[in-house]
Amino acid sequence: MTNTPDSKIIDWMKILNGVALLLCAFCLAFIAISLRPVAEWASNQNICVQQETLKSKAPISWGVRKCNGRSKVYQVK
Repeated sequence: MTNTPDSKIIDWMKILNGVALLLCAFCLAFIAISLRPVAEWASNQNICVQQETLKSKAPISWGVRKCNGRSKVYQVK
């Protein structure tokens, strides 16, 4: 088989596509690692809300306010 100019263009396109895919994969991995602290915070919020609602037998909205530190603002007098 002989290499024609068309087959060389296709080879370069395959290389460029591979590099682009690797770059996209790296970017997605970076985003996933960057969002890890947000996932931990959300998990802690879920645990806090569950504990507050079980402890005070209040609605979920009260547990959310309590875990966010706003329970005094919404306190009913």
